[in-house]
Amino acid sequence: MSGGPAPPVPRYGAGALADVPVSVLAAMGVPGAHNVLGLPALPRACVLLVDGLGWEQLRAHPDEAPYLTAMAGGPISAGFPATTVTSLGSLGTGLPPGGHGLLGLQVAIPGTGRLLNCLRWQDDTVDPARFQPAPTIYERAAADGVEAAYVALGRFRDSPLSRATARGADYLAADGLGQLVGRAELALRRGDRSLVTVYHPDLDSTGHTFGTGSPEWRHQLRFVDYLVRELASVLPAGAALYVTADHGMVDPAERVDADTVPELGEGVALLGGDARCRYVYSEPGAHADVLAAWTATVGDRAWVVPREEAVADGWFGPLAPGMAERIGDVIAVPHGDLAIVASEREPWLNRMVGMHGSLAAAEQIVPLLSVTRP
Repeated sequence: MSGGPAPPVPRYGAGALADVPVSVLAAMGVPGAHNVLGLPALPRACVLLVDGLGWEQLRAHPDEAPYLTAMAGGPISAGFPATTVTSLGSLGTGLPPGGHGLLGLQVAIPGTGRLLNCLRWQDDTVDPARFQPAPTIYERAAADGVEAAYVALGRFRDSPLSRATARGADYLAADGLGQLVGRAELALRRGDRSLVTVYHPDLDSTGHTFGTGSPEWRHQLRFVDYLVRELASVLPAGAALYVTADHGMVDPAERVDADTVPELGEGVALLGGDARCRYVYSEPGAHADVLAAWTATVGDRAWVVPREEAVADGWFGPLAPGMAERIGDVIAVPHGDLAIVASEREPWLNRMVGMHGSLAAAEQIVPLLSVTRP
């Protein structure tokens, strides 16, 4: 372990994002689900995932989010890495990252020498249902007679990531705030029991482009607050609204470029993850040298550990068979004001202002807020 504060491990099984969907299922009476979070027994639930809404950012902007600020609830852990694909996997399966295998933005496809960008998924050889084989909460809900729906942008309907994380749900396309509310209201009133997930991406994209300290981000938070209030207003009797997020965000000022620092490239076969959670895949026989080089270069501002240590310390939760090989041999996770970019290989990432992925609290801790209509 490199220098710096000890990394906080996500609270899998005791207050993490993966605990939300299984607790919701249990509250609806679905067999085999455990209500870890002690949610009230109700036949209908809407889970709103606000992409990029960290607990620290929300608490710092009460004037922009008065409705959210007044809601009941508190903080939970997103899971590691604190990034969208990983958290959508946990929300969609009820498993920690090690259980569903969507272990970061860019992970190795074992045995191929290639990376898979799990967000863009531009590799037709990787079947989403095989890469993420665990049953989804929507499949579990439907098997028990619960009406399950997923409300999000139309362009995500048939994406590989949606097939990996939302299969089993009736996908309802919604390309604006009014459509999100209307589609959710329709889906919540179906059948005797209903489970609806609503996904809203705009706060995250605004943060990536302008940063969390920007006027643009604060104005976008106001729209999020309005969306939550409107969703609460259309809850039918016997329904709960749960508002959570996939990660927070920081605006790191310092950057180390793995494409221009020779020490960070020696002995490296692949560079995965993203700027706040780097997966470094070593060439055969180079593991010790790679670990030493990365520790020497960024170890004062990042947790730099071998994969085995991160797994043993519970960063990912329990690993399903075959998942370890997707993770880098060395993991470098900034805890300070640092982004580890790769300007030539990832120019799109290098242009971002706001970033996320780390175990640091600003990225790792997200809200779980609720309102119910008995």
